[in-house]
Amino acid sequence: MNPELSLNILIVEDEINLGDTLKDYLCSKGYNVFHSSTASCAKEQFSSKSFNLVLMDINLPDGNGIDLAKEFRDSNKNFVLLFLSAQNDPETKYRGLELGAEDYITKPFDLRELNLRLSRIFSTQEVLKKMESEITIGDIKILFSQFLIIRPDGSKINLSQKECSILQILYTNKETVISRDQIIEQVWGKDSFPSNRTVDNYIVKLRKSLETNHNESCQINSIRGVGYSLNILKENV
Repeated sequence: MNPELSLNILIVEDEINLGDTLKDYLCSKGYNVFHSSTASCAKEQFSSKSFNLVLMDINLPDGNGIDLAKEFRDSNKNFVLLFLSAQNDPETKYRGLELGAEDYITKPFDLRELNLRLSRIFSTQEVLKKMESEITIGDIKILFSQFLIIRPDGSKINLSQKECSILQILYTNKETVISRDQIIEQVWGKDSFPSNRTVDNYIVKLRKSLETNHNESCQINSIRGVGYSLNILKENV
């Protein structure tokens, strides 16, 4: 059975031609696809159906895609978020990724590349479902199924699927050094070629997400020229 069948995708895109093109193409790949050209229409769609993934434009005629994505995230954590936008400024990208977006794809883009990314995203989701959905390290709780870190003060940090995958790999192999190449192969796939710097950037963000004022639960250590290890400093409380 095609693993993509029965997966629901919501496209929020105000360019009608692009939205229709994306819908037709992804439907031909086996996805159930819905297209909204306005924020108000997207809200109706999102509240009436369960979506596995949302492709979100930034500039909408009646709102901002980042604000809309935050509203969606506040009501439901269990969907993958990707931004599609002609905006390429670092601040907008940062705001999008800070919401736990899996990726930020700038227009124009290749439909085949988008389909490849979606296939890998859903394949990784299947792997994550088979792993522990929730763990507690000291006073930090990690909810992989909801892409969340809950800090001791109750504050919540949204994670992207790749961040969840990397953290899951490090936790499964805690106290063991995992090379960058191992992370790349397991998270991005053998046919993808992100740089070591890409992995380093994800680790930096994960460290910030795990930081608390008095974090004595765990830390991600760097081993120069090799990779990273997750060290548990305090047992579960």
